[in-house]
Amino acid sequence: MDLNSLFNLNTFIELLLGISLSAAAGFRVFVPLLALSVASVFGHFDLPTDFDWLETPQAVIVFAVACLLEITGYYIPWLDHLLDIVATPAAFIAGTIVTASVAPEMNPLVQWTLALIAGGGTAGLTQGLTNILRISSTGVSGGLTNPVVSTIELLIAIGLSVLALALPVVAGVIVIGFLIIAIQRLWNFFLNKPTSQTNQTVSPSRELG
Repeated sequence: MDLNSLFNLNTFIELLLGISLSAAAGFRVFVPLLALSVASVFGHFDLPTDFDWLETPQAVIVFAVACLLEITGYYIPWLDHLLDIVATPAAFIAGTIVTASVAPEMNPLVQWTLALIAGGGTAGLTQGLTNILRISSTGVSGGLTNPVVSTIELLIAIGLSVLALALPVVAGVIVIGFLIIAIQRLWNFFLNKPTSQTNQTVSPSRELG
């Protein structure tokens, strides 16, 4: 394996592109796949040979239909929670695919390892945060604000996908900052959950005392 192909500026930029598209997949699975496919078909981005199937009009049509169905589903009450369950592993897979597709020619083991860690991990973290936000939204409003949350998520997915393809470095910096916040939120969510349950259990005993 040529280390120069792994540690250079172009590889770094392409990795930022993959991370940015993976983060977008965490908001909407098929939006970055559609954006990457359209950009490839129109010659804006040249994908490796193994991903030539993304550069076809048929792929654009399939992703467009899937994207439309996904967007519509998030505006149907309670179906959005079902989609969250399905979207979590789907986002991980999509993040891995888009990162591997934009990675430079390198050892396949290194390519897919980077894709799994950087792409799949980023998409998984993003999807995890959106799930928490949706659960919180449902708990506070009974699901009434979920369409607003869905719209915001869609706009972020579209904006981030376009920005990633146009300015991958800028998009990558934004995503890295977002990931830091996401990790902190996820950590606080799981750290405080047992504490809240303990407090609720202890409170009646204090009242009796």
